[in-house]
Amino acid sequence: MSDQKINKSEDEVLGKAIDSQIMKRLLSYFKPYYKHIIIATILTITISALAAIRPRLTAVAIDDKIMNKDFPGLQTIVLIMLGTLILQGIIQYGMTYLTSWIGQKIIYDLRKKIFDHILKLDLKFFDRNPIGRVVTRVTGDVEVLFEVFSSGLVTAFGDIFLILWVLYFMFTLDYKLALVTLSVLPVLIYATSVFRKRVRDSYRRIRILVAKLNAYIQEHVTGILIVQYFGKEKRTIAEFETINRDHTDQNNKSVFYYAVFFPIVELIGAVSAGLIIWYGGGQVVQGAVSIGVIISFIQFTEMFFRPIRDLSEKYNILQTAMASSERIFSLLDEKPEIKDSDVNEKAVIKNGSIEFKNVFFAYNNDDFVLKNVSFKINDGEKVAFVGATGAGKSTIINLLSRFYEINSGMISIDGTDIKKIKQKELRKYIAIVLQDVFLFSGSIRSNITLGNKDISEQSVLTAIDNVGLSRFINSLPDKLDHPVNERGSTLSVGQKQLISFARALVIDPKILILDEATSSVDTNTEMLIQDAIRKLIEGRTSIIIAHRLSTIQKCDKIIVMHKGEIKEMGTHQELLENNGLYYKLYQLQYKEENIT
Repeated sequence: MSDQKINKSEDEVLGKAIDSQIMKRLLSYFKPYYKHIIIATILTITISALAAIRPRLTAVAIDDKIMNKDFPGLQTIVLIMLGTLILQGIIQYGMTYLTSWIGQKIIYDLRKKIFDHILKLDLKFFDRNPIGRVVTRVTGDVEVLFEVFSSGLVTAFGDIFLILWVLYFMFTLDYKLALVTLSVLPVLIYATSVFRKRVRDSYRRIRILVAKLNAYIQEHVTGILIVQYFGKEKRTIAEFETINRDHTDQNNKSVFYYAVFFPIVELIGAVSAGLIIWYGGGQVVQGAVSIGVIISFIQFTEMFFRPIRDLSEKYNILQTAMASSERIFSLLDEKPEIKDSDVNEKAVIKNGSIEFKNVFFAYNNDDFVLKNVSFKINDGEKVAFVGATGAGKSTIINLLSRFYEINSGMISIDGTDIKKIKQKELRKYIAIVLQDVFLFSGSIRSNITLGNKDISEQSVLTAIDNVGLSRFINSLPDKLDHPVNERGSTLSVGQKQLISFARALVIDPKILILDEATSSVDTNTEMLIQDAIRKLIEGRTSIIIAHRLSTIQKCDKIIVMHKGEIKEMGTHQELLENNGLYYKLYQLQYKEENIT
């Protein structure tokens, strides 16, 4: 699905009020629970019948018992009516519990499916979709569907059957009086139609604004440090207030529609009751209709208009669900651009030799970030990539790990095209340490193992010892179980970097990638890491991306990149003797270090 389509689904009113295809997909989630739904539907129909029978019993009580002074018979009718109320309450409890259980189970299944799907999407999807918007899909949009799954559709059947029961009893009592009672229906149908159209667009705009709110909050809370550093609080609040005001105004508009519609329905119901008294009263005077029938009809009228109001509200809930469903299914219809080959080979990475052959790659269309890149890294070699920002260094790593698909050329490891290796298998043997370290909420241990139960305690202890982290961890009261806050906010940059280094090393990778891994730490911590690197790169293919050339002088090979192309390749000494781009970078950095 294209970016344009995704954006359009967010910013414009979509599709039909009730889309049959989307409805069909929604109903498919009921399938595993169809037995429970059948039971809930039967209970709902029973509740409707019990509710509709009481006005009919009222007519019997008045005309047959009270008018004939049959007090024992009246007591019997009263007991029957009381029994129907008690039975209705018991069944109502069971139906409510069952439908809520069904709704929660379906929401659980749907949310799990969406989250599983999100984790399988490639990085290109997240490049073009704000995280707040994606979070809204898993939380807000799914929650909107709960009411539809839990009670909306099932109780809608109850409302429909209640209307049918009421019509049945009304026409069997007096069809002429029934026609007079229903003469206001055209006005009600017109009012409902206008109400639906107004509320439909309002609900969709509300969902769009909710997504914008979530995206804005997520982005600015995540970047709170920058907001406060640059004194952007007032501007941020003002921008938030604009979005928040739009959301409030749109909600007020929907509330206004409800505030107008429900009194109109009440008024129509009152007119209908008035017609019953006017026409029915005349019939009573003429002896054509009994008092009991008139009273029964007034009760039926109230009972008739209530489910119509409920159905209108459920219809709007369904429309809201349609808007959320469109976004959810739009996300579920996203297909990963990077797919495993049909001829997937099992783990074949034994040595870790890497080769790029005539690789071209562009993040967007034909704006190539890498142009005809070719190089080979032998197993066990320590190779550095240098160049200005935007030269394509980090892109090399992304392509090697197959986070993005190359436009043309080939990337192979141990002679095997990485497209023939399953992505999970490929990434098992590659460990990456990034400059911007991300730590999850949990403990130091969970951030090193990432929940991998195959990693032994000894492997964790060896890893933290090799990166020089043991002294820090042993100083903590809970050692490896020391709690880590979101993004490791209570740890220093150096400590987070060392933890991420241990995370990479604990899996004993064949290929180790360091992307500016020491640029954010102090000199002492950098010395610890450099010492660990010297011990750990033996027998392991290593790729190092660094701006500080002093950290890569002992590499077996240095590849100099410029504007997506390889300009130079060789050892530190060879490149200096060439007096080329590397020499200029070295001289420039040497002068800067002397100045500082």
